[in-house]
Amino acid sequence: MVAAVASYLDARAHGGQWLVRMEDLDPPREMAGAADDILRTLDGFGLRWDGAVMFQSRRAARYQEILDDLLGGGQAFGCDCTRAMLADASLYPGTCRGRKIGRAYRLEVSQGEVMWDDRLSGHQQFDLSADIGDFVLKRADGFWAYHLAVVVDDHDQQVTDVVRGADLLDSTARHLALMQLLNWPPPRYMHLPVVVNASGQKLSKQTLAPPVDVSQAVPTLQRVFQHLGLPTAATPDLEATYDQATADWAVAFNIVSP
Repeated sequence: MVAAVASYLDARAHGGQWLVRMEDLDPPREMAGAADDILRTLDGFGLRWDGAVMFQSRRAARYQEILDDLLGGGQAFGCDCTRAMLADASLYPGTCRGRKIGRAYRLEVSQGEVMWDDRLSGHQQFDLSADIGDFVLKRADGFWAYHLAVVVDDHDQQVTDVVRGADLLDSTARHLALMQLLNWPPPRYMHLPVVVNASGQKLSKQTLAPPVDVSQAVPTLQRVFQHLGLPTAATPDLEATYDQATADWAVAFNIVSP
């Protein structure tokens, strides 16, 4: 909800569109009805998205088109390495570089750095060969990797701003490396502090965090605003709440004068 609310406020403060995308790339792990539940939750919290919802599970042909282009240009390669073979490697050692066919497919990362000025987390800099390494574009089980899909979708949807958790900072380095190879303009990024439990673990399904409850939208939004450092106090009138929160967001990030 922190990422959803922050990205929503950022889009509204800029007079832009707020897009919802289902990143349903891993069918074996997907819970039945999860997409519908997400949309119902967003709607219950008064978060109204613009346009049609994009489902990544329906875009395999587009991802294959981009992968074929990368393979044809020698920027990607087939990989037959197993997890056991890579167990002792912190980064992919380049074992299968040069192959056209493999069980999985990786981007061949060249030497150099990626840098960007994050709107909240400040200047970021990653060494491609030392910090990132050749990363997976299509998995050995035939499913598409998040890193390829999200870059292609951001480009195709003409996304100008990405607002998400700081746990994805190193993923952004991968995405920028791929965008550079494709000669695609990057969006602006804002990475937010993640919400953690009492043990310092990120709230997630893996840490058994309870899902948000639509019937508790107001107190949940109060916690979200507190985490984001917004002074707005949520009220039962969600529309008025978001109007004020959008104004507070615009002032906080110098989008308009106070």
